[in-house]
Amino acid sequence: MITNLNHYLKELMVYIPEGEIHLRDFRNGQKWISSNYKFGMPGIRKNLKEVIWNVEIKPFYLAKYTVTEELYSIIMGKSFLTTKDQKPIVNVSWIDAVHFCNSLSDALGYDKFYDCDKKSKSVVCNPSSNGFRLPTDAEWQYACKANSTGYRYGNIDDIAWYKDNSNEHVHKVGEKTPNEWGLYDMIGNVWEWCWDLYDEEIFGNFRIIRGGSWAEEERGCGTTCRRKSMPDFFIDDIGFRIASSSFNISNQL
Repeated sequence: MITNLNHYLKELMVYIPEGEIHLRDFRNGQKWISSNYKFGMPGIRKNLKEVIWNVEIKPFYLAKYTVTEELYSIIMGKSFLTTKDQKPIVNVSWIDAVHFCNSLSDALGYDKFYDCDKKSKSVVCNPSSNGFRLPTDAEWQYACKANSTGYRYGNIDDIAWYKDNSNEHVHKVGEKTPNEWGLYDMIGNVWEWCWDLYDEEIFGNFRIIRGGSWAEEERGCGTTCRRKSMPDFFIDDIGFRIASSSFNISNQL
């Protein structure tokens, strides 16, 4: 149970050192035409093109757990039946996650990281802000791998809740083995929203989700697995975790 928000966040946020990450994806040259947009996967997947790029990662902070129902309830003023169980908040859209980050920043006296226009639904970053935010796609993969070299940072049953071991439901955060940097459930349990657009030219405003979930097949739970969905979409196996570019523990907490 969270009794002191400052103390909780001090324990929650993990320092991620600088480095570089190699990213790869297979992009579809066809525009989105399906009316079923769960994860934004077209019904016809032809003309896939391999795209490879490198990204330099600056030091940042990332939460060791995904945002829980309890934390979400404290910040957003919503109650849940299972808030004491420390389960991840789910059924939240990308837009909901952005608003949570700003509300958490407000609650602790940080500058908001996002400027949101309710009328146009546009969201713009304030890179100099010390507020909370979503991790970028590159930051997420870099932190997930945590110096590991394989598709996962450990045996899947040791590190993740997925279709074969979850009993068809989400689980409390932190029950599986963390990666080398002390991050839990980066793979499995819930998909996690990232800041980035997936491919604006082809998919418009679709945002990236990462990590797999309790409902996902084993092959979909890995450090490099990337999916996409519309920013207002929500479902019972998508959540998020918070990041910060300049979380100053000594001065702020």
